[in-house]
Amino acid sequence: MEELEITAGAQDAGRLDAWLAGRCCTLSRSALQSLIEQELVTRDGVPVNKKEKVQPGSRYRIVLPEPRPIEAVPQEIPLSIVYEDADLLVVDKPKGMVVHPAPGNPDGTLVNALLFHCAGELSGIGGAIRPGIVHRIDKDTSGLLVVAKNDAAHQALSDQMRVHSIHRVYHAVVYGNFRQEEGSVETWLGRDPRDRKKMAVVPESAAGARYAYTGWRVLERFGDFTYIACKLKTGRTHQIRVHMASTGHPLAGDAVYGPRNCIKSLAGQCLHAKELGFQHPATGEWMQFDSPLPPYFTEFLDRLRKEHRA
Repeated sequence: MEELEITAGAQDAGRLDAWLAGRCCTLSRSALQSLIEQELVTRDGVPVNKKEKVQPGSRYRIVLPEPRPIEAVPQEIPLSIVYEDADLLVVDKPKGMVVHPAPGNPDGTLVNALLFHCAGELSGIGGAIRPGIVHRIDKDTSGLLVVAKNDAAHQALSDQMRVHSIHRVYHAVVYGNFRQEEGSVETWLGRDPRDRKKMAVVPESAAGARYAYTGWRVLERFGDFTYIACKLKTGRTHQIRVHMASTGHPLAGDAVYGPRNCIKSLAGQCLHAKELGFQHPATGEWMQFDSPLPPYFTEFLDRLRKEHRA
């Protein structure tokens, strides 16, 4: 079993389950309430009540039981399919949808929807939990993904990923105002040594460190926020989120890498996988797709424009 320990600071307050959910980026409030009911959350060694308040200075321990085996099953979930043929699909994933089953998200994922839509005809290279999944985007990131229907297509697309020939552009809104019109971030990324559930910029010599490059350019400025386009050369976990935070410009709405008083109305980071281009694995034809910004993104931009003009 895995255990987490969190100590409440002098200024921490509010309902315990909500406070713990804000400190544990991988556990939802409902999941924490379930753990509390099972007496797997303790304060100074004593089981807590989910309705109690945070006690400043107290040490809370969360015991995470061994995860149950996960099985990806077909589910009839609507999909926004941009393109489909015998070898692949391009899907426009909505914000809030998890790509594949995992502890805490056993179903309702993109993979569950794909298994139903494709009647199980997906590449097996990713294994039983990630069939067809060539690359992933975070739950609260919206936008384009390519999915392989067979192993040959999967391998060919993965090869393009490996040599960085796939075209990927994300749009984002970040805090602050860049001095330049464009630039890049080139670092090594790995697990945060202080929090293994997060990623961080690490030394090249760190265990598990992987090279990461993000190019960016300004699209629109709002004083306190900037609308940018990010072009990926690599595709590491949380790459854009960590890279932008490392420059002092975290993504708006990002509760993990941004300020603690994040913009809750965005329900996660303001990040959209807008452009995707690749060479078709069977025909060799270059294919490129563009996803319109979703309503949550355009509404936030409209709000910033109005506030900036005021």
